Amino acid sequence: MTDRGTEALGLSQDRLQIGPSAMVWDGEKLIVEIDEMTTPHAQKLTGTVTVRPSALTSVELPLTECGTHIWRPFAPKSDIEVKLNRPGWSWTGHGYFDANFGTRALEADFNYWTWGRFPLSDGAACFYDATRRDGSDLAVALGFDDDGTPRAIEMPPKAALPRPFWQVRRETRADPGYRPHQVKAMLDAPFYNRSAVRTKINGEETVGVHEALDLDRFRGPWLMPMLAVRVPRRARWPRGLGR
Repeated sequence: MTDRGTEALGLSQDRLQIGPSAMVWDGEKLIVEIDEMTTPHAQKLTGTVTVRPSALTSVELPLTECGTHIWRPFAPKSDIEVKLNRPGWSWTGHGYFDANFGTRALEADFNYWTWGRFPLSDGAACFYDATRRDGSDLAVALGFDDDGTPRAIEMPPKAALPRPFWQVRRETRADPGYRPHQVKAMLDAPFYNRSAVRTKINGEETVGVHEALDLDRFRGPWLMPMLAVRVPRRARWPRGLGR
């Protein structure tokens, strides 16, 4: 990931260009074109990630009562194809595509949240749990059929997950008596954790993507200098270079 200035941004109806990388919608699938330098090893990373949704949804979920944050699960069930220029970094599987939109910084409105998306035999299930700065809580369970139709599903109780290396608190949803567990680590940071988690939802075992975000840690003054090192910033980008 690289933070870039406005000169590196290009936007049209079906293409978002940020520096040499882009996201393109061709009417049936989303193609993510990657052309970046990695940190801290300064290696070239190129390739594509193609997302083919089984259906698109029009669901918008307000995460705050005043509407300052919105979650959009555009394609909760999709097929994906990854082709990157690294040995073993090309594969196909199932995936999803969603996005968050907001008019205020996340840390201004939230202390903590967890989110999970789990494929099911008849679609997918998503769980959103958050603690807001005003002391209120968000708890959402939403199911999607294969054709993208949203439906209400029963909310299983919360279940704790072991803390990772950076000790971010983690919890997800699981049937009573079932102990969810991590099956694959994806990203572990001082304020954020993403992993593949096995759980049981309404009698069905499933492995999905789970994330936990500690925004009290994120807003700490000790963390921002670390982010500046981890995520390089490029104020300018010559449009004549790269793709």
